Amino acid sequence: MAERKIFAGPRVRRIRNGLGLTQTAMAEALEISPSYLNLIERNQRPLTVQLLLKLASVYKVDLDELQGEAGGSTSQLREVFADPLLSGELPGDQELIEVAEAAPNAASGIVKLYRAYREQAARLSDLADLLAREGHETSLSGARLPIDEVREVFERRPNYFARLDEAAETFHAGLSLAPGDDLAVALKAWLRSTHGIVVRALPVQTMPSLRRRYDRHSMRLFLSERLSPFDQLREVAMEVVLLALSDLVQAELDALELSSGEARRIARFELARYTAHALMMPYGAFLSAAIRARYDIDVLRARFNVSFEQAANRLTMLQRPGATGVPFFMMEIDNAGNRFRRAGATGFPQAKFGGGCPKLNVHAAFAQPGQVLVEQVEMPDGSGFVTISRTLEGPQAGFGERIRRTALLVGCDAASRDEVAYAAALPDRSQPAIAIGPACRLCERSGCLARAEPPLTRPLGLDEMVTGLSAFDFQ
Repeated sequence: MAERKIFAGPRVRRIRNGLGLTQTAMAEALEISPSYLNLIERNQRPLTVQLLLKLASVYKVDLDELQGEAGGSTSQLREVFADPLLSGELPGDQELIEVAEAAPNAASGIVKLYRAYREQAARLSDLADLLAREGHETSLSGARLPIDEVREVFERRPNYFARLDEAAETFHAGLSLAPGDDLAVALKAWLRSTHGIVVRALPVQTMPSLRRRYDRHSMRLFLSERLSPFDQLREVAMEVVLLALSDLVQAELDALELSSGEARRIARFELARYTAHALMMPYGAFLSAAIRARYDIDVLRARFNVSFEQAANRLTMLQRPGATGVPFFMMEIDNAGNRFRRAGATGFPQAKFGGGCPKLNVHAAFAQPGQVLVEQVEMPDGSGFVTISRTLEGPQAGFGERIRRTALLVGCDAASRDEVAYAAALPDRSQPAIAIGPACRLCERSGCLARAEPPLTRPLGLDEMVTGLSAFDFQ
C-alpha cells in the first residue's frame, strides 16, 4: 500500500518556533538534514509516517495536530468571506485553508476583527435609529449594498412622483377604455401596434425560474404562468411604462442621485413598478373610489381588478397637492422577519413607528392566511396608529414546492381612524390600544412578554434575588 503523504509544513514550523529551536537543531534530533526540514516547512516535501512517529517520540507532539485539518479556523474564515463585501475576493476555499494552516493566529485575529465589525455595525445602526426617533439627523451607517441604498432613498421620501403619476394618468386616458374594457387587453394591443411586441404566457416547465423574459429577436414578451393575472398585468404595464415614459423615468432616476450603476438599475425597476401601479389605477379615479369606499382595500381591488398588495401599495401614493388622501404607509415582511419594502405617503415613519416590534399584527397574520387583521397600536410616546395586516401569496408553487408567503402591514395615524372602513373592527376608544415599540433594542417598555433583546439605552438589571417577566430586565 502506498505511504500516505501529509503536507503540514506550517504546523511543523509552529512546533519548532514554540520550542525555540533552529532548523539545524530540530533536523539533528529528527535525523534528517536541515535542507530537508526546510523543504518540509515550505510544504515542498511531505511528512512521512516514519517522520511523524519521530516527531511524536522526540517532542511529544500529538499526531492529530499534524494530520488533522484546520477545519474550525477554515469554517470561521469561510463565514467572514461569505460577507457580501468580500464574497467576490476568493475563487475557492484553498486560500482559506492555506491561511488557516500557515497563520492560525492571524486567522483567528481576522475572525475576531470581523465579528467586532459586525457588532459595531449593529450598534451604530441601532444608535442611528435612536437618534432618528429623537429627531436628530445622523450620517452613521454601515457598509451598504446597492439594494440597501435604494431602500433607504425610497423609504425616506414621500411615495409620490408627480410627473410619473400625471403621465400615467394621461396615458391611461389616451387608451379610451369604455366601462368594462380589459386594461390588460388594451396594453397588449398597444405593445403590438406601436412596437410589434407580442405578449405570451409560458408554462412553468419552459420558464422554471423566471417571471418574465423579453426576446429581442422575436419581439415577444414571455410571462410565467406562475404569476397571477394581476401580476401579469403589472409586468405588461411595466413594459409599457419603460417604452412610452422612459424619458420621465430616467429624469426621476437622475434626481435620486444614487451612487452606483447597480443601485440605479434597481431604482429604475422600482420607478417602473410605481408607474405601472399609477397606470393600472389612475390617480383621480382611484382617489375618488378610495374616499367613497373609506379606503377599504378589498373594495378597491375588486373595483380596479388588481391584487390586495397592488391596491394597498397605491394607497400610499395619494399625495397630489390639492387632492390628497389619508397618508398611509406600508411594510412587507416574510415569516422570518426579513423586510422586502417599506414606503409611506410622507416617507416610512421610521422615527415614530419603527416597524420592528414583534407584537405587531403583521407577524400574527401568518397564522391566519388570507384574513385581514386590524388593530390600534400605541407607541411609548403616546402616538397611535391603525394597522391593517394580511398575508400575500407569491408566485404559484407547484406540487412539492414550498409556497412563498409574505405579510403586508398598511397603517395610518390613529387621528384618521374615522375616515377608514377598518374603524368598525376597532374596540371602543375607551379601550387601551396595543402597547408596542419601535424595536426591542430601542424600546424602554418594562415587563414586556414579547421582548427579544435588551434596550440599547439601559443597562441590564442583573439581580440574582429578583427576576422579572423578561429575560432582558433592565434598570
